[in-house]
Amino acid sequence: MLYADVVVDISAKDLDKIFQYEIPPDLEGQICVGMVVNVPFGQRDREIAGYVVGLTARPALETGKIKRIRSLKNSAETTESKMIRLAVWMRQQYGSTMIQALRTVFPIKARVGAKEKRHIILQVSEERAREIREQWKKKNCRARIRLLDHLIEQERTDYGDTLRLLGISKGVVDALKDAGLVQVVSEQYLRDPVVLSTDIGEETVLNSQQEQAVEDICQEWTEAGRPCLLHGVTGSGKTQVYMGLIDRVLRQGKQAIVLIPEISLTYQVVMGFYSRFGEKVSVIHSRLSQGEKYDQMKRAKAGEISIMVGPRSALFTPFSRLGLIVLDEEQEQAYKSEQVPRYHAREVAIYRGHLENAYVVFGSATPSLETYYRCQQGEYRKCVLDSRYQERPMPQVSIVDMREEIKRGNRSILSRELQEKIEQRLVKREQVMLFLNRRGYAGFITCRSCGYVLKCPHCDVSLADHNNGMSVCHYCGYTQRQQKTCPQCGSPFIGGFQAGTQQIEAVVKERFPSSRVLRMDHDTTRGKKGHWEILHAFQEQEADILVGTQMIVKGHDMPNVTLVGALAADMSLFAGDYASGERTFQLLTQAVGRAGRGETAGEAVIQTYQPDHYSITCAAQQDYESFYREEIAYRDLMGYPPVSGMMAILGFGQDEQQLEKAMGFIHRFICRADVVQGSQVIGPTVPPVGKVQDIHRRVIYVKDKERERLGKLKSQVEAYVQINTGFRGLQIQFDLHI
Repeated sequence: MLYADVVVDISAKDLDKIFQYEIPPDLEGQICVGMVVNVPFGQRDREIAGYVVGLTARPALETGKIKRIRSLKNSAETTESKMIRLAVWMRQQYGSTMIQALRTVFPIKARVGAKEKRHIILQVSEERAREIREQWKKKNCRARIRLLDHLIEQERTDYGDTLRLLGISKGVVDALKDAGLVQVVSEQYLRDPVVLSTDIGEETVLNSQQEQAVEDICQEWTEAGRPCLLHGVTGSGKTQVYMGLIDRVLRQGKQAIVLIPEISLTYQVVMGFYSRFGEKVSVIHSRLSQGEKYDQMKRAKAGEISIMVGPRSALFTPFSRLGLIVLDEEQEQAYKSEQVPRYHAREVAIYRGHLENAYVVFGSATPSLETYYRCQQGEYRKCVLDSRYQERPMPQVSIVDMREEIKRGNRSILSRELQEKIEQRLVKREQVMLFLNRRGYAGFITCRSCGYVLKCPHCDVSLADHNNGMSVCHYCGYTQRQQKTCPQCGSPFIGGFQAGTQQIEAVVKERFPSSRVLRMDHDTTRGKKGHWEILHAFQEQEADILVGTQMIVKGHDMPNVTLVGALAADMSLFAGDYASGERTFQLLTQAVGRAGRGETAGEAVIQTYQPDHYSITCAAQQDYESFYREEIAYRDLMGYPPVSGMMAILGFGQDEQQLEKAMGFIHRFICRADVVQGSQVIGPTVPPVGKVQDIHRRVIYVKDKERERLGKLKSQVEAYVQINTGFRGLQIQFDLHI
């Protein structure tokens, strides 16, 4: 006898569990994971649909108590069944409940009512309408005459717009309707968030490097079919290569998903794709209404669109003929989910591509170490664009040592060199971007006089100040008393960086009072169109200077920007994270790359207290290879990903003592487990944010060169937590870097 594990309703929290059903003999061999079945449910055995998420020969209850599947809802493999199989894989890979995984791959759970448009249509001839108009004129029916005149001119008009325009009531329309003069019709339509007047443009002419990249990737598709990395310098035209690849996929009758990391990129990217492919393109992101999201998924499932653009959730677009998945700026942290299951879009894209026989392409000027490492290992294929589109020169970059600025009496956030260059741009009517590196804000302690940074002696990551007067390592828990003076030079100027974008905006306005300044950060982009409005205004040259956080330096193409200033460039360099050097290099390289993308050559100024650090010098030179060699040697030495795998086991709970005790039990269980030979176990310790909304947090890190062992250990810890009552009331989550 075979049994199926079935999930019946992913929208109801009280049904967040798996139910087991018996597979009838006539359906044996037909039912597999991913299919949708009809099952009896509840005391009255009402028939509902359920997702099959597992098969087993072992009954969970006495066999007489297990109900039987009634029928198959879908006998053939469907898009929905593939998505269910994807959810099953995600649940096994990342650790979550089956419901959580299904809610991830089906992000739009509830049906949203369709939008309706109502029109008023004239039902009589123009001659008859004019006769009636003359009759009403004698009776002084002015409102009816206004409506009739409007319909004589247009014959068909929008219901709501007409009432507002003519200043008439619903009763006037009803009177004409009752007289048989007009008809009111309702039409359902799908919400389309892409409201662009752009005409479909001509096919972009690729240069020789871009053509070669397209050919190399297509060759890989026909031979080994490995994921491909398009490694192109900033401004090299990676998007045009994506379009060339998508064009080939569309000609085969297939569809494409283009992932972008930030909502702020949506406007420009969608506009580019829409101008090339027209109404085949749609977009989905978190700022859309539930109705807009629902309609885009509905359009995709019906085959009305062929290209979906959007951040991480667009990966789960229900295309039935998926041919290509593109991850632009694949190095971005936004592709990693902070919710359970803690998946990475890069890994899920590869698995979905495997399920759908679709190709996967990553693109970046600064690839993640994980992706580049896999290229070096032969798991991915690398294609290179090493020059800018139309042979435009790379920006000239200067590094300013802010320690010297302090010695010379300049305590402003703007160095003298940067101030001079801004002045020159304002005179020439060119634009400036000022990027404040807020990643890791106030997360590390540095000396402004000599650049010394307090680090953990065991983990080689920076210490962070806590309110209890201690400096703490968030990897191993090492603590020491906060320093009042610099241990290296004795200066009292030691502490966290305090400036934010609002302060920078105020400084710029004071120093350059005639300049027009825009600010782009979390506060100014809260609205649905916040990103679009600011970027559109800057692109239309309604401002001279754009001040912002990392969202302004990712992927935007502003031809009139000829100067970029990176303020506090080393802010992210010591953010208490083993990947902080990588993050810094990526941010600075992207920032520098915003300058000089038009006809005028660009410049960039990097302000730092660490002018000799390889992350900063390599970013200034746009030299990825040199950076990779330095960083991978550090990761190898310290046993960090991608050379070794690492898993974070995260605990959450309101009772701090219970959480401490439970995490201690997990630590002891791990140390006794068979699969951890050679593994390094660190913690439990307090993560960078130790409590949120009265929920305490703890973390254990496990590092192992054999990545498969971490996956097995995750499964063992999951089973251990599930059978022990001491973990009730706590949440245990897993974050794998393998």
